[in-house]
Amino acid sequence: MGKSLNALLSSVSGCTVCADHFDHEPRPIVQLGNSARIVIIGQAPGRRVHESGIPWDDPSGRTLRTWLGLTDEQFYDPNTVALIPMGFCFPGSAKSGDKPPRPECAPLWHEKLLAELPVDRLEIIIGMYAQKRYIESRQPTLTETVAQWRNYLPRQIVMPHPSPRNQHWLTKNPWFVDETLPALRARVAEVLD
Repeated sequence: MGKSLNALLSSVSGCTVCADHFDHEPRPIVQLGNSARIVIIGQAPGRRVHESGIPWDDPSGRTLRTWLGLTDEQFYDPNTVALIPMGFCFPGSAKSGDKPPRPECAPLWHEKLLAELPVDRLEIIIGMYAQKRYIESRQPTLTETVAQWRNYLPRQIVMPHPSPRNQHWLTKNPWFVDETLPALRARVAEVLD
């Protein structure tokens, strides 16, 4: 990891831009190494991840690693997989789930972080907030955008959030498991080869 990336990650880790919006201490969570060719852009850390400091250290993360066909060792190697959320800190709890990612993070940090990565990378775009920022030809709904997954390959693939709360969505959209996930695993394996 180069000096510039170390300095950038240190700045991200120390960020307190939106601290006034939390009832807890900010704890930015990010993982990135200069040679990571798989970039996962998700929503924001949940409470469990906030407490552990380890990205995707929860049931959603276990599902995501299964979907990708990656071992924990591969997933948590910053030179293999970059983990960049739309909001770097746990946004707090709402009545149903967590609050949305804070809007300050992506404009402040994403461009700088992505500039440190190889150009020939696979970007895995998870959830509506990431779709809104990174999918130009996005459809009116998350489901419609994910259903068009072939249109974004080989550079990007779009996915719903792997949360246990989305089990109903998976049941209603069996094509995701039957068609999208095998293609996703094949593309991830190709990038790692």
